[in-house]
Amino acid sequence: MPSTLPSTSPTPLPGTVVILGTGGTIAGTSAAAGDNVGYTAAQRTVGDLLVAVPALAAAAIEAEQVAQLDSKDMDAATWQRLAQRVAHHLARAEVVGIVVTHGTDTLEETAWLLQRVLAPAKPVVLVAAMRPATALAADGPQNLLDAVAVARTAGARGVVAVLAGRVHAAGAVRKVHTYRADAFDSGDAGPLGVVEEGALRRFADWPAGAPLGLDRLAGDVADWPWVEIVTSHAGARGDGVRALVAAGVNGLVVAATGNGTLHQALAEALDEAAAAGIPVWRTTRCAAGVLVGPEVGPAAAMSPWQARVELLLQLLPSPRGAN
Repeated sequence: MPSTLPSTSPTPLPGTVVILGTGGTIAGTSAAAGDNVGYTAAQRTVGDLLVAVPALAAAAIEAEQVAQLDSKDMDAATWQRLAQRVAHHLARAEVVGIVVTHGTDTLEETAWLLQRVLAPAKPVVLVAAMRPATALAADGPQNLLDAVAVARTAGARGVVAVLAGRVHAAGAVRKVHTYRADAFDSGDAGPLGVVEEGALRRFADWPAGAPLGLDRLAGDVADWPWVEIVTSHAGARGDGVRALVAAGVNGLVVAATGNGTLHQALAEALDEAAAAGIPVWRTTRCAAGVLVGPEVGPAAAMSPWQARVELLLQLLPSPRGAN
């Protein structure tokens, strides 16, 4: 049956694109142009990044620096502030889309959080780079140009990530390689589309869903629940789980082997945690696939990192009057 999706994007929408900077490798610098690993992340502002893309010089773009950090150090306070700024700009009638410059290490976690909290009717495009801005063949400028093109696409909505010419939905995107420029994948789902010379060729529908609401992230981040990830492996012990419970952990995600299997010693400790009222969600440590079976639980199709974000959001108090 032929697809009803458009093969290419129509004329880009007029209006403003807001680019929110958070740091990352895309804003990183190295002392030597040939050094793609010995760099320092989050050294250039989002305004600096725009200067490196002459094709955007005449575009209706606003830039705002929300944070300046290496995404390995992403924290609750930055997530809260970023979500608030995204929501603020999405509410402006003249804004057609948002682009967020981000580090690659935790991009998939931020993407899922923004999608679940906001589920925006306009596009929110996360963009990153695997090479610093000073690299001989920096990938950031092209990625940023592609991200703005996606943000201007008519009918676009939801949170997506744009890297190496491919567009990934927030629920599917995964970092799957440590070094190469095309380090991201969407697993079994495949990419949402590809950007070709400034035009989006789309293969799947935009992310959708009911938003939890920005109020879910309100309040002091110091009061947010503590959710940790533990891993099952050969020779696993339950001592770590018991130590986390004793320290006051509020939720646990376990990256199980294969199709959700657990070492018996770890399983015993997790059962004890669950009996004590601590939610325990099971995922797989496998890079691809989902858990299959009659009792797979709410995180069956999630990565461990995505499941941690989801459990965190579920444990946060619902706004008064919300379902």
